[in-house]
Amino acid sequence: MEEVNELGVSAGPGSRKGRSRVTVKDLARDLGMSVSTVSRAFYAEAVVAPATRELVLKRARELGYRPNPMAQSLKTNRTQIAGMVVSDITNPFYPEVMSRLAAGLHEIGMNVMLISAPQAGEIDDAVKLLLSYQPDLVIILAATLSSEAMRECRTAGSPCIFFNRLSSDPDSFGVSCDNAKGGGKAADFLIKRNHKRLAYISAYADASTNMERRDGFLKRVVERGLTRPVVIEAGSFSYEAGYEAAGAFGELEERPDGVFCANDIVALGFIDGVRNRLGLDVPGDISVVGFDDIAMAGWPSHGLTTVGQPVDEMVSATVELAATLAADPREKPIVTRLAPRAIVERTTTRRR
Repeated sequence: MEEVNELGVSAGPGSRKGRSRVTVKDLARDLGMSVSTVSRAFYAEAVVAPATRELVLKRARELGYRPNPMAQSLKTNRTQIAGMVVSDITNPFYPEVMSRLAAGLHEIGMNVMLISAPQAGEIDDAVKLLLSYQPDLVIILAATLSSEAMRECRTAGSPCIFFNRLSSDPDSFGVSCDNAKGGGKAADFLIKRNHKRLAYISAYADASTNMERRDGFLKRVVERGLTRPVVIEAGSFSYEAGYEAAGAFGELEERPDGVFCANDIVALGFIDGVRNRLGLDVPGDISVVGFDDIAMAGWPSHGLTTVGQPVDEMVSATVELAATLAADPREKPIVTRLAPRAIVERTTTRRR
């Protein structure tokens, strides 16, 4: 015998628990209203009597009706999708950020679509794939885009927000920690503790975060009257890169007593490298400072001294910018840099 739901709509052979999906036409017929009136009740900006809207929404909840987001997007020309593209997902900093960003975007009514591009050269392809879903905006984490991909985003009406790693394109949006100031803060921190010979463990040479942290650190050390720090190229923001950098550090003729690393995960690799490969004590023989203040840095097994990023403020600024761009993608480009937080001291000591 054919089953029907409480609206009298027959259940299809594959329907769940004998119930078919309730449509807006079913809901309108049940309420004795026109389809257009019922449809408008789901749009806050639509003109509908408050009592009518309340009645429609109440009955929709009772019947389990949910507006079709694709149908809504055709009417509003907005999908409520925030595309998120990340290339360095193995870096513990970004999973922490993504969970907070997703929660903030959900609060403003946006759905998050995540696309991972493991290789830097795959970022453009990932963004082009994302654009096929017509996102209201695109958030880029730990990556840069080609000028061609940037143009495609603008043409599609999906502005890009760069988070933490900024674009060289002057017409892009961005939210970042003031990395140069953070590098200077790391220099002052080590110098105040009587470190005289300093070094910087560099990551991706062309990454804005790496360049700004390196330049801020080197500039401040020279301003304070010390010899320009040694720069060791690790090559990437990874534990393995930091570990290998310890080998190059061991080959230096005059060994530095204070080291600033491009980020926390590089610093953790470097610390294990100098301990295991060179037999050095941290912080007894050498002080090490990282950057980010990831949760792992505070683990008792690691206890890393690190320059903290203002992640909560950065996420809030990004969500606020996303809400603005979702309402009007023609907003003028803006880059927001937020001051780094205080340094948490663990793998450093005061030299005599």
